Amino acid sequence: MESRYEKEAVVAYPDFTKEMSGAEELSDLTWMPEAVIMLRRIPFFARSQARLRIEELARASEVYLITVELVQQARLEFGQ
Repeated sequence: MESRYEKEAVVAYPDFTKEMSGAEELSDLTWMPEAVIMLRRIPFFARSQARLRIEELARASEVYLITVELVQQARLEFGQ
């Protein structure tokens, strides 16, 4: 059975492909649309670093679906 998250998930970073190198475009992580919106709210000069740190946190936690909750957790852990 397909979960709600699988139906709504957005693979990779549709609006960030110009900022990424080829290796990062082939990410093993999936971003929820709401999490992508939160990432877009981060100033452009800090966005790529924030994305990398969020993904690092996700992989360390063995989570492969990046949700709003994970982005919020990353903000708390990184002091933002």
